[in-house]
Amino acid sequence: MDIVDRFIKYARIDTQSDENSTQTPSTQRQFNLAKEVEQEAVEMGLSDVSLDNNCYLMATLPANTPKNIPVIGFIAHFDTSPDMSGENVNPRIVKNYDGKDILLNEAKKIIMSPADFPELLHHVGEDIIVTDGTTLLGADDKAGIAEIMTAMQYLLDHPEIEHGKIRIGFTPDEEIGRGADKFDVAKFGAAWAYTMDGSEVGELEYENFNAASAKIEIQGRNVHPGYAKDKMINALHVANELIALLPERERPETTEGYEGFFHLISLNGTVDEAKLSFIVRDHDREKFEERKHLMVNSVETLNEKYGNRLKLELKDQYYNMREKVEPAMHVIDYASRAMEEVGVKPHIRPIRGGTDGARLSFMGLPCPNIFAGGMNFHGRYEFLPVPSLEKASEVIVKIAELVANNSASPKN
Repeated sequence: MDIVDRFIKYARIDTQSDENSTQTPSTQRQFNLAKEVEQEAVEMGLSDVSLDNNCYLMATLPANTPKNIPVIGFIAHFDTSPDMSGENVNPRIVKNYDGKDILLNEAKKIIMSPADFPELLHHVGEDIIVTDGTTLLGADDKAGIAEIMTAMQYLLDHPEIEHGKIRIGFTPDEEIGRGADKFDVAKFGAAWAYTMDGSEVGELEYENFNAASAKIEIQGRNVHPGYAKDKMINALHVANELIALLPERERPETTEGYEGFFHLISLNGTVDEAKLSFIVRDHDREKFEERKHLMVNSVETLNEKYGNRLKLELKDQYYNMREKVEPAMHVIDYASRAMEEVGVKPHIRPIRGGTDGARLSFMGLPCPNIFAGGMNFHGRYEFLPVPSLEKASEVIVKIAELVANNSASPKN
C-alpha cells in the first residue's frame, strides 16, 4: 500500500482520546485503528502480532541475518488530541503547493496562509495533505504509524537489506500523557527504540520538558449581589487572581527553545465554584521544581486571603529523557547518520512537549524522537508534506540497515 493512501486511511478513523476518562484506552474508538493496523501486520507477514485489552499493539519483523544485532524498536501512538475534533476527518492533497494561501473550507471561509504559517514556504513545490478546516488532520501521530508500517513492508519486500530483529509498538492515549502507562517494556524486548512523533523533517530530539499537571478547585461564596458587601467571594475573580500571580511572560505564546511555561488549559465556573487546569513545563529540572513551588505558593497565598477555599492537585507527568539517553548516544548517532544518508539534514533540538519516549526512557528503554513530518499539530491548520512523510519512512529503513552493519559514526 502506498504510504499516502495508508496515512489517509488512518486519518479518517476517529481516535481522539479523552482526558476525563479513567479507562485504558480512554476511548474505545482507538481500537478501530488498532484493529486495522493489527490486520495489516498479520497480512504483511509480521510475527508475534499482539493487541491487548488496553489497546497496545506490538509486532516483530524477524531478523534476516545470523549476525548478532541489537533488537531495536519503533513506536507511534493511535490517539489524536482532544484539543479539536478528529471525527469525519476529510484530508485532501494540495498538489505542487505554489506558496500561496490555501483555501481549506470555502463555505466557512477558512484559509491557511503563509503569512500566518510561514513554515508552509519551506514546502513550495511539494504535495501537501491538509484538512477541510473543520477537524485536525491526525498526522500526530498517524503519520508515524504509516511510516513504521510502510518501512516494515519495504524491508520485507527487500530481503537484500540486512537487518536484525525489529519490534514495533503502537500505544493509546499519548496525547493525554498516558501512552506509556501500561507499555510492557520487557515484552517489547528492544535494546532501544525511537518514537516517530516529531514534526518538521529532520527533527531529532532527545531532550524534552519536565512536565506536571495542576488542577485547582475554588469554592466561592454566592450571595445576592445587592447584599454581597463583605460576604460574597466570587470564585471566578479568585481564579483570575491566581492566574495573575503567575508570570505573564512565561506562557506558551511568549516562550521558545529551552524556556518553560505555565499554560492555562481550561477555566470553568460560576460565582459559587470554579475549576482551573494548568500544565507546567520546563527543560531544567531545578527550574521545573521552582515552577511547581510557585504554583503551590500561589494557592497558599489565596487560601490565606480567602480562608482555605482552594484545593490543588499537582502531579508530575514525565521528565526530561536527556539523562537516560546521553549514556547511550550511539542511539542518536544511528538516527543522525540515517538521516544524512537519505538526504535529510538532522536538526537536533529539544522537544517543546513530550512523547511516550520520555517516559519509556525512564522505564529502561532509551527512546529519542524522530520527525514524522506533520506541522501545526492539534488544530484545523495541521498539514503534512508528502516528501516528509516518505523521508521519515526511509529513515526507519536506513536505521535498521546501519544497526545491522554497526555503522553509526561517532560524534564528538
